[in-house]
Amino acid sequence: MNQILTDAQSLHDEIITNRRTIHQFAEIGFDLPQTYAYIFNKLTEYGYQPKKVGKMGITCLAGKPGRTILLRADMDALPMAEESGESFAAVNGHCHSCGHDCHSAMLLGAAKLLKQRENELHGTVKFMFQPAEEIMGGAKDMLDNGILENPKVDMALGLHIITGNTFSKTGRICCIHHCVAVSGDAVKITVHGKDAHGSLPENGVDAIHIAAHIILALEELTARELPMEQDSIVLVGRIAGGTTCNSVAGEAVLEVSIRTNSPKEREFLLKRVEEIAVGVAATFRGCATVEHLYGVPPLVNPEPELQEFQSYLREMLPRESVADCPKMGGSEDFTMLAEKVPAVFLQLGVGSIEEGYTLGPHQPAMRVNESALPIGTAVYAQCAMRWLENHNS
Repeated sequence: MNQILTDAQSLHDEIITNRRTIHQFAEIGFDLPQTYAYIFNKLTEYGYQPKKVGKMGITCLAGKPGRTILLRADMDALPMAEESGESFAAVNGHCHSCGHDCHSAMLLGAAKLLKQRENELHGTVKFMFQPAEEIMGGAKDMLDNGILENPKVDMALGLHIITGNTFSKTGRICCIHHCVAVSGDAVKITVHGKDAHGSLPENGVDAIHIAAHIILALEELTARELPMEQDSIVLVGRIAGGTTCNSVAGEAVLEVSIRTNSPKEREFLLKRVEEIAVGVAATFRGCATVEHLYGVPPLVNPEPELQEFQSYLREMLPRESVADCPKMGGSEDFTMLAEKVPAVFLQLGVGSIEEGYTLGPHQPAMRVNESALPIGTAVYAQCAMRWLENHNS
């Protein structure tokens, strides 16, 4: 067995303990006091001098001056009550059905392993523990506060667990070519009408009526304005408006999710959503304001770099354990890093349907096969060491 994988397997119990501890904290967004303190203290225990980056990010360094590879894990949970039934389930109304507890535990394992092998590193490994991935704000916050500088980052690697499908076999590394994750944008449309009594509708401008027409018009975007092969979604996920059943509503609010795998189509859809909202509102004597709440472009694996990392993984794992897989349906703010430096994003299977793991991410009863986590630790360490060896000679 590859020595790095052997060393990672020797950390099995510690990786699982770290995962379960972070899992119980289940903190969200930038509000991660327990998670932050635990990871910061663990890194200190491993011999690092961790530093805070931005609102709640953590970084530290291993190795020596030279080219630098960044390893990233996210730390935040989701605002939903856990239903997994695990003995270590979170009880605070949040849960790690996103898998970020696993990511943090795997990267902590890699940090310990690479500290033990620090004299073998041919350059610098920079660790990035990131908050607020689920609200698409953590990567940008750490970028704005210099995570890619001092030392300058030359390459980045992200790793995400997957479960609940046919290709998420425990321990399998899924490599996605080209588009890894679609763009994700949240848009808020506020429709302004005019209140009136329900018996005198002519005195008002019905914002709910306008909102309904906007929803129908948005449905036409993917049906009529994009090529049929383009994977895109425009979803009105929330609508609110009005005060009573017998009054004309003076205001209504729509929240819209936009996803696509093309930067060009993303720009087009954002533009058209605003045009449609404003135009339809004006048609019915109202007006609409459109606010882009947050968003990230599609995440794309550059082919040469992906193939390079695949070769490193095949040195360590059986060939069938490094497989090509279809793209994710969700979005990922690791793309903020990928816009700035070459970056590869991999996935680790932690339970397939055939193995009895039928629930995927963002489902409150999701469970994972923890035996895969040392493999994730080994993936981080192997890729970092081999990349530095090849690019600092």
